[in-house]
Amino acid sequence: MTMKLKSQIMKLSDNTLTILKNFAEINNSILVKQGNRLRTISVAKNILAEADINEEFPRDFAIYDLNQFLNGLSLHQDPDLDFNEKSFLSIKEGKRQVKYFFADPNVIVSPPEKEIKLPSADICFQLDSPSLEKLIKAARVYQLPDLAAVGENGVIKLVVRDKKNDTSNEYAIVVGETDQEFVFNFKVENIKIIPGSYNVVVSSKLLSQFTNTKYNLNYYIALEPDSTFG
Repeated sequence: MTMKLKSQIMKLSDNTLTILKNFAEINNSILVKQGNRLRTISVAKNILAEADINEEFPRDFAIYDLNQFLNGLSLHQDPDLDFNEKSFLSIKEGKRQVKYFFADPNVIVSPPEKEIKLPSADICFQLDSPSLEKLIKAARVYQLPDLAAVGENGVIKLVVRDKKNDTSNEYAIVVGETDQEFVFNFKVENIKIIPGSYNVVVSSKLLSQFTNTKYNLNYYIALEPDSTFG
């Protein structure tokens, strides 16, 4: 009985390229593992992202400058990625070919092998695409560094503001109902997520999960230590 060898040649879908471009904002280096799951973690280790994709990578490999790699792919229309060599990737299209050398995995800040789980699920809400877009835009327009999920008067609202400034401009959107009181603080700069709709779960243990079902994508984002619950 002969074993069927996995193909060492593949293409990347638009969805996977979108995910990789987003991951490059979180950490411009990446260690890709064999299989169909992409994972990354920020250098500060306060953002972890993972996505299940349709493609299956035939081997582990590391890329030191992910933006450079993606910009290189954009030189082609529909390239094949050939993983037959251990030390480099061949990017092929027609008469054109690029030899792209892999990085040493030891120089990449990569996520722990262990699966991450929220310690508790204290509040849940849905964040639709227009609301997310408006919050990020308001933070940029008013130059506001902080995002808070606030529970008060029976509702959950997301507020962008400068929490250190009592006279700061604020922009708020109601996203759900609650019988709890809390202030869960984030840094706007840590909300490095693909535009879209999310199911959000927040733990009072200072960790949150943003789930995007369109991309089979999860972000785990740390809360600020001054968050309060109850």
